[in-house]
Amino acid sequence: MFDKSTWIKLPRNVVVGHGVLADLGDAVADLHLHGDPLVVTSPTPNELAGDRLRAQLDDPTTVTVDSAGFGAVEDVVETAREVDTGYLIALGGGKPIDIAKMAAERIDRGFVSVPTAASHDGIVSGRSSIPEGDSRHSIAADPPLAVVADTEIIAQAPWELTTAGCADIISNYTAVQDWRLAKRLKNAEYSEYAGALSEM
Repeated sequence: MFDKSTWIKLPRNVVVGHGVLADLGDAVADLHLHGDPLVVTSPTPNELAGDRLRAQLDDPTTVTVDSAGFGAVEDVVETAREVDTGYLIALGGGKPIDIAKMAAERIDRGFVSVPTAASHDGIVSGRSSIPEGDSRHSIAADPPLAVVADTEIIAQAPWELTTAGCADIISNYTAVQDWRLAKRLKNAEYSEYAGALSEM
């Protein structure tokens, strides 16, 4: 009897393009989220796009994180509980997205990812990477309900972040090829669906 199954959680809405930050309100409305939003960001993304993002939301609260870590996650969780937030929006690169993702998981709320750099490959993933001392902890969490990736904003990121993002794309492709080779040579388990997603 064949009884293998896989459950893959993906964002419901992915909005990508030049100037699509202006569509954030519509993307959130389409999700039918209830309650007030909590925006999690860091100083540079907040300066770059924070006001434009908040202008589309009803009564948002903002937490600006200066450094990543479990303490920052706890600060966001505490604020979310204080204001009884309905959902979170992460504006920024890896730091705010990973912190919001983990906080959303802790308080059982959804979150929307609004990346400002191509270098963070956790924009849509179901894992949160949080540093602690000299190590990083990769922790399971739900992926975002939606992603709004404004290429006009992402293009303003430092060149190093853009090239790192391009290298991530290349590494996804070669990783799938390695995975297929391992299946062929060593009979390793391989997921056609996950492989196809990685090549998109």
